[in-house]
Amino acid sequence: MQVDCLILPVAPQANSRIRFADNEKPNQAMLPVEAIAWIGEMSKGHKRIQAVAINGPGDALASPGPTMETVDLLRSTYPDIEIRVATLGLNTPQLAGTLAAKGVRQVNLLVDAVDPEIVKKIYAWIRPGKKTIPLLMAADILIDGQRKAAALLREAGLKVNVQTTVYPGINDRHVESIAEQMAASGAESITLIPFKPGTTGEDAPPSCDESMLAAARKDAAGHLEVCEYSEESIAPPPGGNLQKPGAPLPKPSKERPNVAVVSSNGMDIDLHLGQAGQVLIYGPREDGLACLLEARPAPAAGGGDNRWQKLAEECLFDCCALLTASAGDNPQKVLAAQGVKVLITEENIEGTVDVLYGGGKKKKGNR
Repeated sequence: MQVDCLILPVAPQANSRIRFADNEKPNQAMLPVEAIAWIGEMSKGHKRIQAVAINGPGDALASPGPTMETVDLLRSTYPDIEIRVATLGLNTPQLAGTLAAKGVRQVNLLVDAVDPEIVKKIYAWIRPGKKTIPLLMAADILIDGQRKAAALLREAGLKVNVQTTVYPGINDRHVESIAEQMAASGAESITLIPFKPGTTGEDAPPSCDESMLAAARKDAAGHLEVCEYSEESIAPPPGGNLQKPGAPLPKPSKERPNVAVVSSNGMDIDLHLGQAGQVLIYGPREDGLACLLEARPAPAAGGGDNRWQKLAEECLFDCCALLTASAGDNPQKVLAAQGVKVLITEENIEGTVDVLYGGGKKKKGNR
């Protein structure tokens, strides 16, 4: 069985927002080590994964560290998988050569307009640097930056595919201009995505129907190869927070049958990981029911990543997950590399542990 493309949402930082995006809080980015572990899970059963796309929840090049780390891990672990990166392209001048050197094959450049007035109708804000600037000024910077990005990426030997969302009444008659200008800048192909309104976005245009999409494809085809848009790319369910429906939950195993919890009162998951002096260990009894097995001392504060390495090796060696109210990126990364998934939640301990062992819905504690 072949999987055409897996989406790896490892980019934590956004540098723009679409006006019609859902108002819900964006999903948490996966850690690079979690993305690699998920590929391993998806590879089971003799599945062949053709490509992965580093795409979302932020921009892959807005804060390039996690993207580059993911690329390095992919190259060392799965050297035959094609790597693609999706970005607005604002940081491309500094990174085009690095992406090529690390083995990225294709960059999907997210271009929805090449006219500042149309950019303003699509985006709520754009942040080219560290500060938000007036939208019209940012639109000019974006358009110029995307042209330069296409040229630099092509010069570095990368395939440049323009990815354009077709918004009815806004840019549906602008697609030919996008294709023409991006072709002149070095792009080779374009993928047109039909806009579909979300559940909470405001003032959104209607859905892009098939006839409008066909007309846009025809307009673009005179300048760029038009690639078929497929909704079959597989993305992981949102993770990292048990309060989000559909979060992928780690499963206790023979090697790691237990779950760790940090708590100030033994009833609620209410501590930041860095504040924990001890860790409560929950696991199955002889009858299979999960219960508190013991409390283990946590390593003392200080020591940087060594503290979290010690926590993983000496305290969480038999745990598949750790439940905490909050945790920094570094401890999450270190623990994930050691096979311990950090789950952020502020629920009642008993009910949340029950969920991880296949029980019912989380029970709310009395406060």
